Amino acid sequence: MTATHIHNLEMDHCETHLVDRDRVLRAAHAMPESNQLHALVDAFRVLSNLTRLKIIHALTHEELCVCDIAALLDINESAVSRELRMLRSMHLVKHHRAGKCVYYTLDDDHVRQIFAAGLDHVCEQYTT
Repeated sequence: MTATHIHNLEMDHCETHLVDRDRVLRAAHAMPESNQLHALVDAFRVLSNLTRLKIIHALTHEELCVCDIAALLDINESAVSRELRMLRSMHLVKHHRAGKCVYYTLDDDHVRQIFAAGLDHVCEQYTT
């Protein structure tokens, strides 16, 4: 272990063992219900796939059908359909039929915000 690594480990812990009851109570009061947190874990798990993230990104810009997405990502339509089913099951995308085509969009603006915030966060690492 390097000296910097050891120093960083030491900074991760309190030097005293005092609990600030008011802070803990405020944090506990603000904590979402367990079922909500489990649903969020599931949503992030679904988003932790490169192909699904590419689909989400594409749908932030344009309504697309399965054929469009397959052409964009250079993968077969059945693979796209499988990923879209997963995204639909988590209410991240929705679809509508127009004639013989099924078009996909993001389920709501929250999905766009989650994606944009995550992308902004990781892009900061490369611009600083």
